Amino acid sequence: MTFESVCIAGLGYIGLPTAVVFAERGVRVFGYDTNAALVDDINRGRAPLVEPDLAEHLGAVVAAGALTAALSPTRADATVIAVPTPFLADKSADLSYIQAAAETIAPVLYDGALVVLESTSPPGATEQLAAWLAAARPDLVSGDGELLIDIVHCPERVLPGNILSELVTNDRVVGGLTTRASERGRALYSLICNGEILLTDAKTAELSKCVENSFRDVNIAFANELSLVCDTLGIDVWQLIDLANHHPRVNILQPGPGVGGHCLAVDPWFIVAADPVNSRLIRTAREVNDGKPAWVADKVNEALSDKPESTIAALGLAFKPDIDDLRESPARAVVETIAKANPAAHVLVVEPNVSSLPSELAALRNVSLVDYQTALAQADCVVLLVDHKEFRTRPTLRDDVIIVDTRGRWR
Repeated sequence: MTFESVCIAGLGYIGLPTAVVFAERGVRVFGYDTNAALVDDINRGRAPLVEPDLAEHLGAVVAAGALTAALSPTRADATVIAVPTPFLADKSADLSYIQAAAETIAPVLYDGALVVLESTSPPGATEQLAAWLAAARPDLVSGDGELLIDIVHCPERVLPGNILSELVTNDRVVGGLTTRASERGRALYSLICNGEILLTDAKTAELSKCVENSFRDVNIAFANELSLVCDTLGIDVWQLIDLANHHPRVNILQPGPGVGGHCLAVDPWFIVAADPVNSRLIRTAREVNDGKPAWVADKVNEALSDKPESTIAALGLAFKPDIDDLRESPARAVVETIAKANPAAHVLVVEPNVSSLPSELAALRNVSLVDYQTALAQADCVVLLVDHKEFRTRPTLRDDVIIVDTRGRWR
């Protein structure tokens, strides 16, 4: 079960760091992505995303010839699919990226190939992947209907901002469609993972990732709901949580403007879609967290109700501190809602990790991306949405500036 080469399909926030770590372990890595600009950046050794230490590590493996990227997949000992799995309008999983990846990698597969699905997926997605591959390569289906490819699900479980480390240190769950596939998956990930590699079936592995993120989402929803209650009662929610957390068996998380990212804001819906009758708590938690951005925007709108031409500084767009990932970010929703509700106001967005606004904000005439000092100098209202390192110290502002602190940093 030796793996001398790996093809990574999808070179985004998970695929690219995974490719780098495999390359650093002596595996020849062929990256594949449909984004030509991204492929070009990678082949020049330039990191196309903000992640600590990634640029240095990427540059080294590219210079050594251990990692190359292309617009088409390359035959390898193992192929890892790391593409997005957003949800549709009805909150069910959109598996179109997985299907596209399956159809693209199918021509380079062979009898005995190992295919790994890392994309966070609802239960049954790995079986669907197998069906798509079988349809694309009927020559790889035996006479008794057995697919001659080993397929496993190994969900990523890393924290943005610490991905390179956690790819190596975290335990991994490997769920194969067969026992042999699981064993081969373990052999592959043992090349990069110092943590324990836990074997199960594919459907359980799929649900395990959704459960991990739903656990976090439910606990954050409790904190966010507390913030609403405390606002009604005139209580400092952060002080309240600090007091409660002095109980030896209480560990309440911190509230914020909502929950974002491709995992926590998405994966719980996969469980709800799989069993809507019995997932009432998970659904309610999602609704609480999804409703928080509108609540924050309402607070800003109320504070500026008699100042329609105010300048509002919105600090942060990413879904968490010190990264450039804007996926499902509640801060984006807050800014968009404020800008649309206050057309005469000017919203100055400060996001130190990006160079341009996302399309829905760039389309609004009263929204601009500016630097921190410019925003503070002009602001009548400052809204702290993401506690990037640049924003953690309370700035000196005019006495009449309104502050809406969703992170509890400037209390």
